Amino acid sequence: QVQLVESGGGLVQAGGSLRLSCRASGRTFSSYVMGWFRQAPGKEREFVAAITRSGGNTFYADSVKGRFTASRDNAKNTVYLQMNSLKPEDTAVYYCAARQTITTSSSPTRYDYWGPGTQVTVSS
Repeated sequence: QVQLVESGGGLVQAGGSLRLSCRASGRTFSSYVMGWFRQAPGKEREFVAAITRSGGNTFYADSVKGRFTASRDNAKNTVYLQMNSLKPEDTAVYYCAARQTITTSSSPTRYDYWGPGTQVTVSS
């Protein structure tokens, strides 16, 4: 089992940047595929990015491709989401999630563990 806690959210102007972090408990972090999702008010939770266990491969939603970068440091049990060129439509609660398998997924139902989320607000 793994526990996840996100940090780094906040209020930023359009065009700005934020870096989210998600720290995991436990000693088997490197065995988890990690995902980032977001949920805006009144909308369903949507896929943002995923990263393989080694960090060698990343996958992104079309809406964030070229602006967001996922990375991980297995020695620190932490996964990151660097968000650049932020837009008001990026405003949401951002969640990190973990699944103990070798394949990534863009479906939130495929992830077993979730953090409580961190709010990102982008003003226009």
